[in-house]
Amino acid sequence: MSDYQEPSKELSKQARSLTRALNSLKEEIEAVDWYNQRVDVEPDESLKSILEHNMVEEIEHACMTLEWLRRNMKGWDDHLKEFLFTEGKISH
Repeated sequence: MSDYQEPSKELSKQARSLTRALNSLKEEIEAVDWYNQRVDVEPDESLKSILEHNMVEEIEHACMTLEWLRRNMKGWDDHLKEFLFTEGKISH
């Protein structure tokens, strides 16, 4: 199964890089969710601490990828500025 909706050979290098970044972001967020669930149910405090550490690292990876997307894909910068680190209603 391909990550591409269009023939990859027809896509620019930039489009293929964006696909890699977007897929990586999805994977990092999925990993955050998995670790969060494990932390929630883990009774052993030492293992729980390790799982929390791993979750925070996945959040870091997601944030770095998001920043790369902000710098390299049209639309991200404007929307992130509109919604991140603001107060009040999130939706329009």
